[in-house]
Amino acid sequence: MWITKTGKDFLLNTIFPKFCFLCKKEGNYFCQDCQGTIEVNEHFYCLCQEPIRLPKLGKCRKCQKKELSGLYFGTAYQNNLIKKLIQNFKYEPFIKELKGVLTGFITASFTLTQEDKDFFTDFLLIPIPLDKKRVRWRGFNQAEEIAKELSGFLNIPLLNDVLIKTKTTLPQVELSGQNREENIKGVFLINNAEEVKGKKIFLIDDIYTTGATMEEAAKILKQGGAKQVFGVVVARG
Repeated sequence: MWITKTGKDFLLNTIFPKFCFLCKKEGNYFCQDCQGTIEVNEHFYCLCQEPIRLPKLGKCRKCQKKELSGLYFGTAYQNNLIKKLIQNFKYEPFIKELKGVLTGFITASFTLTQEDKDFFTDFLLIPIPLDKKRVRWRGFNQAEEIAKELSGFLNIPLLNDVLIKTKTTLPQVELSGQNREENIKGVFLINNAEEVKGKKIFLIDDIYTTGATMEEAAKILKQGGAKQVFGVVVARG
């Protein structure tokens, strides 16, 4: 007997009901009332470790040598609830459904910053890739799942096979500073540079901390001919 997706979801929710991470109310992993308690970023900041508020998306003088052209982020990673949501998304129990909630912080920030619509012309979405071993372990690439959600919201094409990770690295969360840069150095390549030539890129990931991963990926994309590369993440550390 075939079971529709709606029927399957009903059975799963009956056997394994969802409860809000914060208030424990049944129905969703993060209810709308509790979502309203999270402060969404509504300003632009530079890429520095101690970021400076800017009048528009871009970089301060100290950041001019960085490969990224600027950074969008939905909220602050210092919030313990945001940490919990992202950890449950990326690590066991690997709750893939949280992609919608997490992406919602980005889309809310896009709305609040009210970027000129013409700004989005010629943009592409590219997720930070994972190596095959990591994808098999998790079952999905968290950056790609967020990018899929954003693609629908922004009506911007998603390219998930252009930027490729060529080898397994240590998780960046286990490293700091210079070690992160060394860990990620030389691990990305472009599969088809023609896809990005002359384009503006939104490079998607879940968290921005030191920026080492995004800087390395942005460097490769710009070497491939990308016009500009802006980082887009759920949370900034």
